[in-house]
Amino acid sequence: MAIMEPALMHLDCADCPIRHRAVCARCDGDELQQLEDIKYYRSYAAGQTLIWSGDKMDFVASVVTGIATLSQTMEDGRTQMVGLLLPSDFVGRPGRDRAVYSLVAATPLTMCCFRKKPFEALMARTPHIAQRLLEMTLDELDSAREWMLLLGRKTAREKIASLLAIFARRDAELMTSGGGTSVAFDLPLTREAMADYLGLTLETVSRQISVLKREGVIILEGKRRIVVPDMERLMDETGDDTDGGVY
Repeated sequence: MAIMEPALMHLDCADCPIRHRAVCARCDGDELQQLEDIKYYRSYAAGQTLIWSGDKMDFVASVVTGIATLSQTMEDGRTQMVGLLLPSDFVGRPGRDRAVYSLVAATPLTMCCFRKKPFEALMARTPHIAQRLLEMTLDELDSAREWMLLLGRKTAREKIASLLAIFARRDAELMTSGGGTSVAFDLPLTREAMADYLGLTLETVSRQISVLKREGVIILEGKRRIVVPDMERLMDETGDDTDGGVY
């Protein structure tokens, strides 16, 4: 059962930590008020299933805090994690009544939810929401194509570096202050979950993180805190062609 989180019950849209990246990013004051009228918050414990694949889904939502995983189960019971939802990511599909993937809270999770029918009606008369959702959908398509490359061609080291870079970049984008090339964040997934998502063994994940630490690409502070002293160096480890093929 979802547990309402009192600290976020009366959060105004203007004060929301994901306000400038979520589906409401382009909304003006009147449009934000219309969203206020149909929104509510849901919070989930780590490991809790929000919705199963095939279930009827009567809401859409934005992730406010935490991370959720998208997964699909095959007929023989095998399950594959197919995506991560990070803060500001959109959950659900307007115009589709049932969930395509199972959604599980990987960490304590809070979502800003909207009843689907009123949200769809608001989309029809609010171009700012429809435009922003299209942008986010295209970004998600790009991410899916990048993930195909990661799983199909990258080495174990490049996979780990790529996942860390995703977390670091999202954390930096959500920060309202600070600068420089250094980024610090709390690793939101266990190493077991990272291994499952990347198609690696737990031992390989731990070994590659240790190598990146030993070489100074990352700094570990405790079990989950990671500091990236130089984002450019971490990006170099991902194997991505960041210079557009110019040598």
